[in-house]
Amino acid sequence: MSLFNNGRALSLALRKLSFGRVASSFPYATENEKLNETTAGTNPSFIHPSTVVHPNAILGQDVSIGPFCTIGPSAKLGNACQLYPGSHVFGNTELGDNCILLAGAVVGDDLPGHTVIGCNNTIGHHAVVGIKCQDMKYKPGNECFLEIGDNNEIREYASIHRSSKPTDKTVIGDNNLIMGSCHIAHDCKVGSNNIFANNTLLAGHVIVEDYAHTAGGIVVHQFCRIGSFSFIGGGSVVTQDVPMYTMVSGERAEMRGLNLEGLRRRGFSIMEIKSLRAAYRMIFMPTDENSGSIEDRLRELEQHEELSLVPSVCSMVQSIRDSFAEDRRGICKFRSWSGS
Repeated sequence: MSLFNNGRALSLALRKLSFGRVASSFPYATENEKLNETTAGTNPSFIHPSTVVHPNAILGQDVSIGPFCTIGPSAKLGNACQLYPGSHVFGNTELGDNCILLAGAVVGDDLPGHTVIGCNNTIGHHAVVGIKCQDMKYKPGNECFLEIGDNNEIREYASIHRSSKPTDKTVIGDNNLIMGSCHIAHDCKVGSNNIFANNTLLAGHVIVEDYAHTAGGIVVHQFCRIGSFSFIGGGSVVTQDVPMYTMVSGERAEMRGLNLEGLRRRGFSIMEIKSLRAAYRMIFMPTDENSGSIEDRLRELEQHEELSLVPSVCSMVQSIRDSFAEDRRGICKFRSWSGS
């Protein structure tokens, strides 16, 4: 019994010593500071006494920080940010106003670089945002960057990485829903108003435009581009570009037509949808065996008396043309339709 008691006493002493070392570099808020007037204004902030806040961190007004959180020396928190228990902000990281970090969320990294997150964003339970990329070409000591806009919801266990080199950055726009366990790798460019269902995985350098929608469990290859208003079916592996307005699915994703339901939901008129359907048939479903190559059909569409005047048709044609540029991966495969 005496040996057990001595060992327990030693363990407690070591724990106190260890905590004392941490507290010396990251002083935590005292009981008297639980409700305090921040230097930024007169609105009170709540900081739990078990939270570690570096004295150089900058906190806005009306900030609420729960127990066992960590705020690093270069962190900047906007007004009315809320940190739930066990969430952490590290490195050179800026949070805009009204951001919420749910329990276990980690934002930022002590590596050289910068993570900037706009206003009204929610970072879900145990999500990891703004850390070192998983890319072998990253060189230790290089600056790396992540920028996220406003009004995004990033759900539980999602991961978003900084860029792989100082000349690039990972960028996410506004109003995106990024569901649980999604991954957005280094140097991706994600637009606005996109919906990524659970386990959507974007490899490095992927570009997603606006209003795209993915079903669950999809994988997108490096350097692919996902066009605006497109849809990717569940379980798909996307290895080439997805043109605007289209729908793809399959183990190796193939074109399945237009994203008609998505276009209706986004307010496209009946005339626009009718024109896009006619254009899609002309490009991907020729009935004439002498219709020529896809380049010939695109050229014919550009010269069409009516369809060439519809802006959405012109956008789709340009999206397809851009995918055939020398540095691009081409478009997802499509099955030519025949009348037999």
